[in-house]
Amino acid sequence: MAKNSHPDPSLEVRIELAEIARRMFDRKLLDMAGGNLSARCGENIVISPRYAGSKKHWQLKPEDFIEGRIDSDDLLEDPRFSREGKAHLAIYRTLPIVNGVIHAHAFHVLPFAAQGKPIPPVLEGTQKFGTVPVAPYAPTQSAELAANAVQLLKVQEGALRAQAAAVILPTHGILIAGKDIWAAADALEQIDWNAWCLIAGKLLD
Repeated sequence: MAKNSHPDPSLEVRIELAEIARRMFDRKLLDMAGGNLSARCGENIVISPRYAGSKKHWQLKPEDFIEGRIDSDDLLEDPRFSREGKAHLAIYRTLPIVNGVIHAHAFHVLPFAAQGKPIPPVLEGTQKFGTVPVAPYAPTQSAELAANAVQLLKVQEGALRAQAAAVILPTHGILIAGKDIWAAADALEQIDWNAWCLIAGKLLD
């Protein structure tokens, strides 16, 4: 069978997101407590569904992802829409350079989220991200939380253009916005290992 010369871009994005979700779960960058990931697809957002961690254990199929227009609030009425998806929509609407977003409870990042502390770069590979700032506290899933995260991402234009930018959500986790979803996933792992080096470094003092 000849390869389709006009593949469905939405399907390709869904396949990529499903693969990235499995890899991140295996690497303890996502957990069963929550998180979500999404990608821009033309004028639309493709995003992981609610309960992707707790019920699916991040073993998602392309058809599990939901899709809707970025400039519309219609997705908010979908019962499968991720409760933290408001932040994704806000980022795509405000920052055209962003094409992939991940909210994660990454294993080594969580101590910094719990303490509300920024993550300074201590590895050569994480210098381009600068110090990951902490957003002002706001309730989970709130429009205020989304606005706080967007404001901190907007001032990290250099990091966004290089690859990705990140924000610590106090007592919750981390939010990564990238040039594409693979850039965001790569940044998440680099920042998570940078966090581990900071923690382990205390043992070497």
